[in-house]
Amino acid sequence: MIERRLKQLILPRLFKGKAIVLTGPRQVGKTTLLRMLMAETDKKTLFWNCDEPDIRQKLTNPTSTQLQAETAQYELVFIDEAQRVPNIGVTLKLLIDNLPMKQIVVTGSSALQLSNSINEPLTGRKYEYNVFPFSSEELIDNHGSMEEKRLLERRLVYGAYPEVANSQGEERETLSNLVNSYLYKDVFAFQDVRKPEIIEQLLQALALQMGSEVSFNELSKLLGLNSQTVQRYIDLLEKSYILFHLRSFSRNLRNELKKSRKIYFYDNGVRNAILGDFKPLQLRQDAGALWENFLVSERLKHNSYSLFYGKNYFWRTQQQQEVDYIEDIDGVLHTYEFKWSKAKQPKLTETFARNYPEHTFTVVNPDNYQDFVTGRI
Repeated sequence: MIERRLKQLILPRLFKGKAIVLTGPRQVGKTTLLRMLMAETDKKTLFWNCDEPDIRQKLTNPTSTQLQAETAQYELVFIDEAQRVPNIGVTLKLLIDNLPMKQIVVTGSSALQLSNSINEPLTGRKYEYNVFPFSSEELIDNHGSMEEKRLLERRLVYGAYPEVANSQGEERETLSNLVNSYLYKDVFAFQDVRKPEIIEQLLQALALQMGSEVSFNELSKLLGLNSQTVQRYIDLLEKSYILFHLRSFSRNLRNELKKSRKIYFYDNGVRNAILGDFKPLQLRQDAGALWENFLVSERLKHNSYSLFYGKNYFWRTQQQQEVDYIEDIDGVLHTYEFKWSKAKQPKLTETFARNYPEHTFTVVNPDNYQDFVTGRI
């Protein structure tokens, strides 16, 4: 099994009097991560799978006495797919408050349902982490730097969901099943989405605009919805771990774009499956967009697993001067340009450099991308 970086982050936090909450999209390996944690400890472990109806019934509105009886023989309690349990937050609060010597570890495939259920009851009582598809850093650790470089073009087209990365030759079928079976399930189950086909049309539109600034007004006209509904649907898709966004950086220039956002997909393969386009990279018109999405999403994974506390942005002016990616760390702006082709190496735009002298600048290309996705630059 491919070692997950989160395991080393979680192990030192076990038995500190707080629940460990792991959220992330379906099929990214949360249950496998639980089993990895089980293998690292000699504690007697109880595993509750909330896909099972009797387990859901047992954890719905129990008393503290019932929970004590159920867990009496165990030190470590794993609760998988916890978002399936009504009022799970209250149940978890009872477990933590009444059984402080036990460690509770919870997974959920939907930030929509799980976070809404647990945030208030578990205030100050949890460590919360996101689980993503395999990161480049994890794959490099497992396969080695050279092998991952050889597989780079496949990662740009097919992404790195665990089943995809482990099933070479079956990527299209696996991704199609993933998108058709799981992708929309949490969105449709949670909120009032009256026309599911609109979500699919919205995702297709966003897939075509990946890495570009998003106009809610343009999307609303395209889909025949009002702008507020488009924003709500995009928010649902972000909370379902399909999309994420970068905000535009703006501090003191009159012509900077101040309220823009760019939309990215957590996984290139999911984006390409939404469009039904798995052409090889050399036959694609969107290679640059796939490269940018890959790098931004991989940096997000690295930063999340490294407990990064800076801010990230893109920058653009009304005159179309731009910086692909910025990390603001303690007042220093670390700027990056992403270039799939090494034929032309850009320079940082003079407007940005002059107005923000506290900066660094790096061009990320296929030669040095591993330094970027592992945080070495």
